[in-house]
Amino acid sequence: MNFRNILLFFCFCLPLMSSAQDKSIILGRPTDTTMTASVMFDQVVEYYLEYGNQSGNYPQTTPTFTSVVNRPEEVVMRNLTGNTQYFYRMRYRSGSTGPFAATPQYTFHTQRAPGSSFRFNLEADEHLYDKKGIRNMYKVTLANQAKDSADFLLSLGDIFGDDHTPDATTSADMNDLHKDYIQYLKEVCHSVPFYVCLGNHEGENGFYLAQNSGQNIAVYGTQWRKYYYPNPYPNGFYTGNTTNEPYGIGTPENYYAWTWGDALFVVLDVYRDCSVNDKPVNWDWTLGFTQYTWLKNTLQNSNAKFKFVFAHHTRGQGRGGVVTAKGCEWGGYSGNAGTNYQFDTYRPGWGQPIHQLMVANDVNIFFQGHDHLYAKEVLDSLVYQEVPMPADSTYEIGMLANADAYTDVKIGGTGHIRVTVTPTCTTVDFVRAWLPADTVGGQHVNGEVAYSYTVGPCSTTAVTDKITGENSVSAYPNPASDELFFQSKRPFTKESSFELIDPYGRPVRATSVQAGGNQGKIGLTGLSSGVYALRWMDEKNVLKVKMVVVK
Repeated sequence: MNFRNILLFFCFCLPLMSSAQDKSIILGRPTDTTMTASVMFDQVVEYYLEYGNQSGNYPQTTPTFTSVVNRPEEVVMRNLTGNTQYFYRMRYRSGSTGPFAATPQYTFHTQRAPGSSFRFNLEADEHLYDKKGIRNMYKVTLANQAKDSADFLLSLGDIFGDDHTPDATTSADMNDLHKDYIQYLKEVCHSVPFYVCLGNHEGENGFYLAQNSGQNIAVYGTQWRKYYYPNPYPNGFYTGNTTNEPYGIGTPENYYAWTWGDALFVVLDVYRDCSVNDKPVNWDWTLGFTQYTWLKNTLQNSNAKFKFVFAHHTRGQGRGGVVTAKGCEWGGYSGNAGTNYQFDTYRPGWGQPIHQLMVANDVNIFFQGHDHLYAKEVLDSLVYQEVPMPADSTYEIGMLANADAYTDVKIGGTGHIRVTVTPTCTTVDFVRAWLPADTVGGQHVNGEVAYSYTVGPCSTTAVTDKITGENSVSAYPNPASDELFFQSKRPFTKESSFELIDPYGRPVRATSVQAGGNQGKIGLTGLSSGVYALRWMDEKNVLKVKMVVVK
């Protein structure tokens, strides 16, 4: 090789080699003054992060680190200002000499101040470890989320799995399962901090924790989750589990709370204190007194305008939202029928069941996963929101298996939940994801909002629930006084029934539209003023549009 070729090699090939390295940045644990980045390379490099509050200007830097191959390092960007958008990039090089390459510019936001508006995203039950989760489908959902400019993403569990073979699953298996998600999350979470809420298939439950002196799936899962994903621990900004667990776990980072803008966020772990068996039911299931007391104090001591609570599922197992919310430790009754109240017998000295505790402390929405569909119900003014799968390419796993467990709005489909919080109200959107092949011909639109509602003062003055996409129905005028008109996006393929539901949940008017029609009306004579719901039932869904009736 002559000198000219050698020079060309160093000028052109070495920069390409540097940029070809596999690297990832997963943000997590945001506060008012810090942001933690889990950084990993597949080669030995030197690297640092540079950051600032103006695009393209990075006056602050972290120390320089030397990577260990495929081992994440938690790098903290410090001395940040609250309620501020930051811009950053990573600089890196092979060896200890030569210029540093640069990643594209990424962004993040520190804790929002009260009175600020912001957005966060939710997903649940990714299930990439089994046949339910399709990787290309998950990529579409994440790409949709990347467009939302969310402050953070919270997954409600069944992310990593897999507890189907708890006695055979090794630490190496759990390492692979947790590491596997980085290839997908790194495309979004360089700019959207990631929070983990534990599901049943993570295997981190009290029953497994007690097995084989730490050689078990629960310990392995906790260790590898903490290794790759910086979840919150009690530190002055976050509150949560202060227990130091053995086997090198330390604080398990499994339940936690924080305030962001005008909202309180509370993430529960509904598995770690259940030690009777791997799937406890009825009164055998428990949050544990320590976590329950922490939840109670967190809710009672918060003056936030909005309060959101998150868990993989009420009582950890079973199906449904408000159906399971009435029973045992969650609702106080033995069974789901809402009769035979026995909370004080089974939980003496605790005070209130979980549902009643949330209602008494003005929790607005309880978000859960586990059931693999979109569903929305209300019990005692508290919204129970089921979050759909982000990786179901059939679009109907949850509807086919679990829709019967829900009593109100239930919609099939795949996607994520987008939540927008303003000083006066919160808007919750179901953003659908469609594979490219399923959008041919325009029947489906990737990124469409399939259902939307609000909570807060704005919910009494405008349309708050919209049915869009392929199930589009609009109702007008709103407010209405004499007659309510409704119209669908497409003609109905079969006779469709419509009911007007009063504020107490009672049907007060009904009509139907014949197959081939797409519009109708309902008379409002004799009704009192209030917020009503127009309910439409088709062969797949029970959907609602809220209306204000003014007399």
